[in-house]
Amino acid sequence: MADTQKPNINATPQPEQLYPTLLPKEALSELAQVGQYPVGVKTLQLVNKKQFNPNTQTVEDRKLTVEVWYPTNKTPTNTPKATYVNETRLGLPFALQGNATRDAQVVNLTGQPFPLVVLSHGYTGYRTIMFYLAEHLASHGYVVAALDHTDSTNAEVDMVNAPFSGFFSTLLNRSRDQQFTLDHFSGTENFVSSIIDTQRAGLIGYSMGGYGAVNTVGGCYQFNQQTAATFTGSQDLNVINGAIELLNTCAAGQKAPAKVDPKWKAMIAMAPWGGNYQLFSAESLVKITTPTLYVSGDLDDISGYKGIQSLYQHTGGQSTYMLTYHNARHNIAPHPAPQIAYKNEIDLGHYFEPAWSNTQLNTINKHFALAMMDCHVKNQQDKCEFLQLTGQSNEQDTQGNPTPAWKGFAHRYATGMSWDMKTPKN
Repeated sequence: MADTQKPNINATPQPEQLYPTLLPKEALSELAQVGQYPVGVKTLQLVNKKQFNPNTQTVEDRKLTVEVWYPTNKTPTNTPKATYVNETRLGLPFALQGNATRDAQVVNLTGQPFPLVVLSHGYTGYRTIMFYLAEHLASHGYVVAALDHTDSTNAEVDMVNAPFSGFFSTLLNRSRDQQFTLDHFSGTENFVSSIIDTQRAGLIGYSMGGYGAVNTVGGCYQFNQQTAATFTGSQDLNVINGAIELLNTCAAGQKAPAKVDPKWKAMIAMAPWGGNYQLFSAESLVKITTPTLYVSGDLDDISGYKGIQSLYQHTGGQSTYMLTYHNARHNIAPHPAPQIAYKNEIDLGHYFEPAWSNTQLNTINKHFALAMMDCHVKNQQDKCEFLQLTGQSNEQDTQGNPTPAWKGFAHRYATGMSWDMKTPKN
């Protein structure tokens, strides 16, 4: 039986390389190839002042740790690459080797500002769980900010003895945290102010991060007494009704009708939670105009594939897409499991996909994330062609006749996926 006690270990482990080998360039999806810019990374401590804390039932300053990746050309060769230190759900520490340079100099490289992309993890998680995506986008000319959602990280939630201790805070704060991050980098002086585009941004959320992202771009929550009771664990009608009043908001805490921040130019929801419980009103989803990509495994047993399909089907924007990984479950976004996670099923289950290589999932995620951001945030029309796909990726139709490979993918290197998109109106 696995040891489920959280250890008290202070020693920093040796960093491990999760991506020791890459596919040959000819076999790698086109937009998954590394960009032209070296990447810097810096850790910030931010404070979102006067936020309601459901744990104490008081208004308090909300502290958030944010990792920021950015393009640079000032990465001294004698400076070691960054490592990302964190812990598993059971508190086992690990360190991952990155390709960015810690605290590299911020440089105006092009005379044009770089758009912001906000990365939002699941419950539980941590800010570097998609570091591969952050480093990739930064190498292609984006400033990427990934935050530790307070009350919702591996380090804060005891998954054995109190696994839902941070859940209500997660429901309440996901979208608010995302919008606060955009507001901070676009509206206040910060260390990347000289290079950041304050008018254009993208948002990528995984699982509960996707739940928040759908709200951030206009999907209003519609908790009822049954779902509020389920997720508060209370049968007290006053508590339930109070939770409904707190939760049923749109676009980061606004009451309907809400105004979505126009700086959000694209959103990707990876395995988004909430559709399986019908937590978003259909009336608000149909009004979403932000270009949106849903990504899901068709065997997702956490967020529910039918729930994610429902979100896609109800989302009203013409630039709405859905990528399905066939025979994948929920863990389609995290980096591969660190070695320490193989000690027990609870930790390994946070990363492992039975039928897919996590490395290959990460590679495909990099391709489509860059396509979405370049097309809809940077308005690079040639990149929009990578989103104009049909049917299956298997290079054959339902009768077994050969069909062309998806744009950007090498022949024979893209099976097990399907693509849906809304047909633009004339």
